Amino acid sequence: MEIKINVELNTKLPLYKQLINFVQEHVENGEFKDGDFLPSMNELSNELFISRETVKKAYSVLREMDIIDSSQGRGFYISNKDSDKIKTLLLFDKISTYKQVLYNSFANTIGDRARITIHLHNQDVDLFEFFINENLDKFDYYIITPHFPLNPDIQKRVARILKRIPNRKLILLDRYIESLPGNFGSVYQDHDKDIYDGLIQAADLLKKYKRLNVISSVPGSMYCQLIGKGIEKFRKETNFDIKFLKDINIDMIQKQDSFLILNGQLDIELIELIKTAKAKGLKIGKDIGIISYNESPINEIILDGLTTFSTDFKQMGELAAKMILDKSLKKIRCDFRLVKRNTF
Repeated sequence: MEIKINVELNTKLPLYKQLINFVQEHVENGEFKDGDFLPSMNELSNELFISRETVKKAYSVLREMDIIDSSQGRGFYISNKDSDKIKTLLLFDKISTYKQVLYNSFANTIGDRARITIHLHNQDVDLFEFFINENLDKFDYYIITPHFPLNPDIQKRVARILKRIPNRKLILLDRYIESLPGNFGSVYQDHDKDIYDGLIQAADLLKKYKRLNVISSVPGSMYCQLIGKGIEKFRKETNFDIKFLKDINIDMIQKQDSFLILNGQLDIELIELIKTAKAKGLKIGKDIGIISYNESPINEIILDGLTTFSTDFKQMGELAAKMILDKSLKKIRCDFRLVKRNTF
């Protein structure tokens, strides 16, 4: 191998990242080919006057990226196994049953055309920024669920971080950020419009009950704030009796009440509601109605079928994968529907 590896000592970009970028760029432009050998860690650290640990860190990351490999007695060499695959980073806020449906749909649709890496930011902006900074220029596409508290300062910071990713590589899932400019891709649910449309679909069913109780144990969450706007719009236009609750107690559950559980995926509120209804001798689906927010496969089994409002997470994953395969990024509002089952 005749190409000499170089780094800049007087720059803010960490040296190990410079080494990663150098090797990656020369592999992508064809100057480094499969089987080409790299200097040993000791050779490169001495040659560049940098620490051996810096070289070790760079080589370790390059191995994780399947760009290089090593063997006893041979040293490090280029082994770009997935050079023809689309390198895709999925940066989700959390794993849940419906995010698993989304992921499975995406992976099944894109097939073996892509190498997928997953990280979870847990709605922590610092962690989110770390993942973006660590992975800039390493992937062909960045697929992100940008769910964070609706605090204006946090939202501005998230937008600034997202702007570091080239539009042609960015796909936002589950939520669209209007303040973010550019021709990036997005497959999203519009929480307030969706729940309003869903309640309109369910209007005739709701008339069977005296009141709709909306239950959320985390009313300050992003989801609840956005969904609450749509519910409030529906209430004003239809004059339905709607009450917002943070918890469940036995005295509040009355015959001919209905319940919309916004955090049903956590199961806590749903379990408590079922236990309380049974303790009062109320038949679910007849004496009281239950709707859970967000669909998952197990909802077909719970209570012989749990009625849900939900965006189509399977469709969301398919559309994101097709954007990548077609190399055509778009902004698409995902389907949202009432799935009527036994509990309502």
